[in-house]
Amino acid sequence: MAYAQIDLYEPGYSYEDIQNMAQNILKRTKHKPLLGIICGSGLGGLADLVDQPDIIPYSTIPDFPVSTVPGHVGKLVFGLLKGKPVVLMRGRFHYYEGYPMWKVAMPVRVMKAMGITTLIVTNAAGGINSTFNRGDIMIIKDHIDLPGLTGECVLIGKNDTRFGPRFPATVDIYDKELRDVAKQVATELGYGHILREGTYVMIGGPTFETVAEGKLLKMFGADAVGMSTVPEAVVAKHTGIKTFGISLITDLLAMEYDQATVTTHEDVLAIGQQRADDLQKLISAFVERIPL
Repeated sequence: MAYAQIDLYEPGYSYEDIQNMAQNILKRTKHKPLLGIICGSGLGGLADLVDQPDIIPYSTIPDFPVSTVPGHVGKLVFGLLKGKPVVLMRGRFHYYEGYPMWKVAMPVRVMKAMGITTLIVTNAAGGINSTFNRGDIMIIKDHIDLPGLTGECVLIGKNDTRFGPRFPATVDIYDKELRDVAKQVATELGYGHILREGTYVMIGGPTFETVAEGKLLKMFGADAVGMSTVPEAVVAKHTGIKTFGISLITDLLAMEYDQATVTTHEDVLAIGQQRADDLQKLISAFVERIPL
C-alpha cells in the first residue's frame, strides 16, 4: 500500500533567517538592547522618552512585516530609557491584518537574537470585569489564548529546538517578580485607584465583540479582551524571555442589549491619548526599577 506524503506546516522564517535579520538591524544602531517594549494602540508615545534614539522604519528592513493599522507607525526605536538599553516597537502586527500567527510574533524572535532578555507588552483592551472603568490600567496576570485553543496557536508547525522546546509550559508567562515591581511602582506614583490585575483574552478581530460574545468571554474568566499580545507573550516564553504585560482599558463591553454602545478604533486611540502621560510615567519608573 502506498502512503501519501504529508507536508508539515513550516513557519516562513528559519533560525538562520532570524539571526541574519537581527544582525543586519544591529548594524544600523549603536545600542545593544536588553529590554524590548511593544507599544499597543495609541501608546507609541513611550518612544519619545528614549534618549539617543536610533529609528529604523519597518519598511527599510528586508523581509520584515509592516503595520497597517492607525496608531501603529511602524518603526523600531533603539536608545536608552532611564539609562537602560531598549528597543521599542512603535506598531505591532495583528492576525486580523492577514498575517499568519508566526509572523505576528516574529519580531520577538528577532529581539531574542538581538540580545533581549526582558519584554514589556502593552495593549489597549476592552473591560469585561464589571469593576473596571475606562482608563484603568490592568497588569496581565494570565491570558486565554482563544485562537490557540481553536487551532491557531502561534507555535503550530515544525519546531526548531534552537528557538525553544516543542511543548513549552505557559502557566507562568507573566513574570511574578515583574508584576510585583509594577504594583509597587504604580502605588508610589499614586495610580493605585486605577490599577487592576487580571486575565486577558485574545480574540482574532477585527470585529469588536457582540453582547453574547462578551458574556461568553466573561464566563471563561477573562477580565479584559483584545486582539494582540498573546502570540508575542507565548513566543517570548518559548524562547526564554521574561515577560511583563499591561493593558489600558479603553472601553467597556456591553453585557446587556439595552445598554449596548458602539466601540470604534478612534475611541480606543482617544483614551490612549488621555492616559498617555500616566502610562509613560509608569513604564519609565518600572524600567528604572527592574534588573536586566
